Amino acid sequence: MSTQPKGTKQRQYFIDWLRIGLIVSVFFFHVGMIFRPEQWHVNSAKSFEFLDPIMRWLHLWRMPLLFLVSGIGTFYAIGHRTPLQYVKERIRRLCIPFIFGFFTLVPLMVYIERIDNYSSLLDFMPHMFEGGPYPVGNITWHHLWFILYLLIISLLIAPFLNYTKTRHYNMLRDKLIAIMSIRMGLNVLLPGILLSQIILRQYFPNSTHALYNDWAYFAYYLLFFLSGFMLFTSNRVINRLTKDRRLYLYQTITFTILLFSRPHIFEKLPIIQNDSRNITEMIISLSCGLTVIGYFKMYFNKERKYRKVLNEAIYPFYLLHQPVLICVGYIVLRKEISYAMQAFWIIVLSLLLIIVCYMIITRFSILRIAFGMKMKPKEITKDRITKRVFVLRK
Repeated sequence: MSTQPKGTKQRQYFIDWLRIGLIVSVFFFHVGMIFRPEQWHVNSAKSFEFLDPIMRWLHLWRMPLLFLVSGIGTFYAIGHRTPLQYVKERIRRLCIPFIFGFFTLVPLMVYIERIDNYSSLLDFMPHMFEGGPYPVGNITWHHLWFILYLLIISLLIAPFLNYTKTRHYNMLRDKLIAIMSIRMGLNVLLPGILLSQIILRQYFPNSTHALYNDWAYFAYYLLFFLSGFMLFTSNRVINRLTKDRRLYLYQTITFTILLFSRPHIFEKLPIIQNDSRNITEMIISLSCGLTVIGYFKMYFNKERKYRKVLNEAIYPFYLLHQPVLICVGYIVLRKEISYAMQAFWIIVLSLLLIIVCYMIITRFSILRIAFGMKMKPKEITKDRITKRVFVLRK
């Protein structure tokens, strides 16, 4: 018997708020990249060393958690759709925005980064496929990698959607849920995650977001997505997680301390030091994600006035945020003002520009589709009426 029978799917408001929070955190993460020692698309004249460990720690769990949340959202979005209907919906929501962004938003970012080599954006456009893959060449999808990976994962799971409605799948899922519903039971996910990375990172050690040489991290994100789809859509699992949120928080704190103490602990054992870092980072990735889910379920599982508006806007916000940050950053960083004021104006002007762009996007159906949104309600109604009239005439 399924633990999540048809007809019992209720809106999980905390998932919406969690998705909104994560995408907003991506914006501020990329603001931090401008002032971090690591080379980015645009950089401040001075880098701030204290940002480096903070950014490293944030990077460990934000994207895995976003894939996990995407898995949960996919479960609720499927509803009664057939696999073919699901694929069509994913192409509309993911493939079209990816293609649109690849040919419009991404070239703008590459141009700004290499602005000294071209007289204008129009001068750069014929060269967007030159030189091979970025950073040597101009071919890249930059922040759209997340959308591409989600699209591929969606296509991979589509043939198995009918299986998820079978008795055998539900029995297997129930057994997993029973294990995960014991105290701290979600740590059972760790061996599978660790084993996949111990094997694959021997061959694909670096996170490149380029897909063709990023299979370790693709598998990593896939496991988080599947966990969200199969397990975190169970009320038993979520309720147990909510009760254990403090325990997962303590686990996160413990392994965070271990992560930053590791160079001193394994100072004379560089091989163990590297392996211990990878294992510790993966444990933090899971435990911190679980902590965040538990606290959001506890305090944000409520309908709010602006939830629906923000939930619709967050996808275009993600598509727009990085090109806007790079363009605004390029202009602001040239001004002779303090670094604090640079950060302030980059944040304020970028947010204002994104809001203006979003208001324009919502007015035109072609732009709404390009940015993964639904058509305006009036046009949907008109389209349905036209179809019905056509059917009656036939």
